[in-house]
Amino acid sequence: MEHVDPAIIYRFDTRSSRPCEFCREFDPQFRQRHPPDQMVAGSRKPVASAHLTEDGYVRHRMLELRRIRSRIPHTAADAIPA
Repeated sequence: MEHVDPAIIYRFDTRSSRPCEFCREFDPQFRQRHPPDQMVAGSRKPVASAHLTEDGYVRHRMLELRRIRSRIPHTAADAIPA
């Protein structure tokens, strides 16, 4: 799990993890994920790097990027209000 700070790997325990609030809110397939992919370290904010699994991390980042892309105008002309 290279995305997680090595010091954090030893600090969290799956017994103290919780579902990721961000993913639960923005991922329509959140309930279909494997339980470990839904979880983040209990002592951290619901950010991608707090996920316990690589798949959870990747899915979280994809949601973040999708949200950013949906807010950015594709061309300068799109940014001008009609």
